[in-house]
Order: sequence, then structure tokens, then C-alpha cells
Amino acid sequence: MLASRPLLSTRRQSEARVIGRRTNQTLLLAAVTGVLVGAVVLAIEHATVEWLFAAVADQPLALQALAPTLGLLVAGVCLRWIGDGASPTTSDEYIRAFHEQADHRIDPRPAVARVLASIGTIGYGGALGLEGPSIYAGSVVGAGLQRRFSRFFSREDAKLLLVAGAAAGVAAVFKAPAAGALFAIEVPYRADVARRNVLPAMVAAATSYLTFAAVKGTDPLLPVAGTFGFGWREIGGALLIGVLCGLGARLFSVAINHLRSEQVVAVPWLTRLAVGGAMLALLAWVSDAALDAPLSLGPGYDAIAWATDPEHGVWLVVLLLLVRVAAVMATYGAGGVGGLFIPLVVTGALTGRVAASALGMDDIDLLVVVGMAAFLGAGYRTPLAGVVFVAETTGSPAFVVPALLATAASQLLVGDSHSVARYQRAGRLGHLERRFELPITAVMTTDVRTVPPDATIEEFLTVHLVGQRRRAVPVVDEGNRYRGMAVLDEVVAVRREAWATTEVREIARTDLTRGRPTWLVRDAVQAMERGDTDVLAVVDNDDRFVGIVTTSDVLRLDEILERTGVR
Repeated sequence: MLASRPLLSTRRQSEARVIGRRTNQTLLLAAVTGVLVGAVVLAIEHATVEWLFAAVADQPLALQALAPTLGLLVAGVCLRWIGDGASPTTSDEYIRAFHEQADHRIDPRPAVARVLASIGTIGYGGALGLEGPSIYAGSVVGAGLQRRFSRFFSREDAKLLLVAGAAAGVAAVFKAPAAGALFAIEVPYRADVARRNVLPAMVAAATSYLTFAAVKGTDPLLPVAGTFGFGWREIGGALLIGVLCGLGARLFSVAINHLRSEQVVAVPWLTRLAVGGAMLALLAWVSDAALDAPLSLGPGYDAIAWATDPEHGVWLVVLLLLVRVAAVMATYGAGGVGGLFIPLVVTGALTGRVAASALGMDDIDLLVVVGMAAFLGAGYRTPLAGVVFVAETTGSPAFVVPALLATAASQLLVGDSHSVARYQRAGRLGHLERRFELPITAVMTTDVRTVPPDATIEEFLTVHLVGQRRRAVPVVDEGNRYRGMAVLDEVVAVRREAWATTEVREIARTDLTRGRPTWLVRDAVQAMERGDTDVLAVVDNDDRFVGIVTTSDVLRLDEILERTGVR
């Protein structure tokens, strides 16, 4: 036993050196990711803001009002022709990739299409945010680098550069490295964080910020003049803002998720574009007539600046709040591509301004900034990122304590199931739960012997029930169309002497739920429980038979993991 101790010590030292070397390699690649993403975000920001949107802002009002429709058209063409029918999601694609299996790849063609579509949408005046394409492009760059240097990563570290790239995207576009790192690790979950990814995310966010700031400077994105203190009145105002923003974010997320629903998406694209474009044109005219500027257009930074002017009355701010929310919904519903981060920030700022005026507070900026943190934190369920974001982008840490209180209150009011992020999960899954998040293909059997509809019950019994010892068999016709499930229980109801002449189609059960290839294992289990069956037929959209899932396949979880490579 004593002789083995030096060997054990040597082995541990060797393992420590390997881990240390791998950590250094990871951080170096995270830094490279940050530099690359910073350069990409610079290009996106320049093309969108300094080229397209600046040119639109110099045009007469009529052209400014019509420009968003052109942007929506450009976005649709990019998604359909370049992206081969890609969806308009950006930030959500990062969250989706985070939760996919380790070998999931982000296809570069839809990535290019989505970035170009977002430039068209926002550059021509759509009311969405640049953080959408920034975080998405960053995650694509990070995932690509990780695939290129996959030998430096273990399977458990398969998402490190994906997260680092997303953090770098947010850090650059907002010049807020800490907020970028926090957002990237908070947003995949509603009540948890991806803490394994913290260090690479911080390194990538820092280098991305330095790359962006080297060209754009280090001035805060939303500078606030002066210094601020706070007392009990301000604390009470912050809590009130938290309540308002929690309720507001809940309504905002409900509206966004409705626009993603099947009944809305089923409306022809050109119809949605025409309706959304007309609404955006009308909102531009209304805001220009009432507020002396088309503040409905673009991400909304100018709307925040306008709202913080104490000369503007509270009812005009209320009007601007309604106009901005309507513009976001019109842009999003019409298929525009961009982020919801800044729309949430703008809505929170305007909510804070309305509350500050209603309470008769002199320090308007305090509740404006607190509203930003609370609405953002509630909308995306990222409270830490919301607070740090306003501290970094305003350059004033004095807002942190009121913002923390407001954000905590908003989290309580928004509700556990509400978020603007489509693929966000409640928390990290346990070892067993992760298995039920596998695709249904992990447990599906495709090499299945089926029975034709015109086979007799006697043939069914001889070949399938006796020959293969199966109690349920899919009924599939010559065109591979699924016609139901033949089960032993139905045979018992037929007289014995009629088995030779009764066809299987007459006893096939057509009421059982049919699975889809896009389902998860969890969906299959729930469907079998509802149907009180241990066999689920899987069919495509045209009812062509694909395979079956059985409860015994689902229960062999260890074999499933071995087959799919999930640990």
C-alpha cells in the first residue's frame, strides 16, 4: 500500500496539469472568440445604424414612414431565398442551440440570412434591437470555433464557446461586458444559470468589448448626467416600478408568444407584411404629429432620450409608450428580425418615466433607469443581467440598489411560466430528466414489420401475435400510409369462426395518438400515458408511417444514452 502512494500522487499531478492546460486553451480560444465577435458586431452595427438607419432618418417623413415596409420585405426575401425558409428568430436560436445535444450544429446559411434580415429590418426602421443579430452571430462564431478546435474540449465542455460568443455579442453591441457575460449564462433558464460557462463568457465579453470600444470609444450607451442619492421615497418608487414592470412584462410576453402561435404564423407572409407595414407607417405619422418626431422607428434609444426631458408631459409619454409597444408588435408580427432586449429596455424606461411624473418626483432619471432594469429582468427572466446592464450603460452605479429592489419585485409579479424567450427552460435538468429531453428518434424503431389493411385476423394472429409475440402492430397500406393500430384486445371481440374472413382494417384502432418525428421522448411518454397504451406509432405530416416507440424502449435509458452519445 505504501508503494502505491507515489504512483497515485504522480497520477493526480498529471491530471492537474492536463486540466490546467485545457483551461488555458479554453480561455485563449474564448479571447479569440471575443475579438472575432467584436469585429462582426462592429460590421453589423455600422451597416445597420450608421449606413441604413442614418440614411432613412435624413429622408422626408413620408419615406421614413414607408421604410419599415421595405425593411420587412428585405427580411422576408433573405429568410426565404438565402436562408431556405429559415425562421426569423435570433436570440432564441442561441437558447435552442444551448439546450440541443452536444453535436448540434448551427447551419451557416440560415445564420447569414438572419443577420442580413435583421440589418434590413432595423436599418429601415423596424422597432427591434441589434442585440438579436449580435448575440446570434456571436454564438455562431463561438460554436464554429469550438467545432474547429474540438480536440481541446471534453464532451461536458461542448457549449463553452457557444456561450462565450453569445456573451461577446451582447458585450460589444451595448458596450457592457459584465452584462453580456451575465445575460449569456442567465437567459437559457428562467430560474437558474449556466455557471459552468462563467469564466469563458467573462473573457470573451471583455475582449469583445475592447475590440468594439477601440473603434467606437468607451462612452456609456445611455449616459445619465449628475449624481443621485435615494431615500425611502425613492425606494418606494422603485418597488412600485417593479410591480408595474412585472405586470407589464407579463403582458408583453403573452403578446409576443401569441404572435408566434400557429394561427398567426399560418397567415400568409405577404398579408402579415402588408398589415405590419401599414401599422408602422401609421405609427410613424402619429408619433411625428404628436411628438414632433417619428419616435416609433428604430430600436428606440431616441425615445428614451425624449422621455427623460422634463418638459414633455406625462400624457405624451404615455402615448409614446403605447406607440413603441405597438411598433414592436407590428414589426415582430410581420416577420421582422431582431432582438427584444432593447424593446424591453425602452418599454421599462417609459414606464419609469410615467411613474416618476405620477409620483411628482424630481429625479426622473432614477425611475427611468430602474424601469429599464426591472422590465428587462422580468421579460427575459434575467434579473442580474438587467441590473448590471443599466449600471454599465448609464455609467452610474448609484442606480444599483433601487434597481435590485425593483427587479426582485418584477420577478415576483411576472409569473413562473412567462418569458419572451421561446426555448428557455425553468432550470437545469437532472440526470434522469435530461434523458426525456432527447429526440424521439433516440428511442424510435424504424425497422418494424407492419400488417396490411386487407390481411385477415387469422393472418395477423399467426404472423405477428404468435410468430413475433407482439400484442400491437401498425396497420400500413401499400403507399406507406398509417391506417391504425391492430391490437390483441380488439381481436377478442370478433367471433373465432370469423377470423379467416374479417380484415384487419375492421379492428384497427384509429383513435390512438400519433407521434411526430419532431417530438421529444417526453412527448411520446405523455402520449402513451394519455392513450393507455405501450406502443406509439410515429408518422410524418402526410401520415406516412415512420416507426414506433414502445415503453420498453423508453425504459432502457442507459442503452438510449449509449446510442445517442449523451452523458
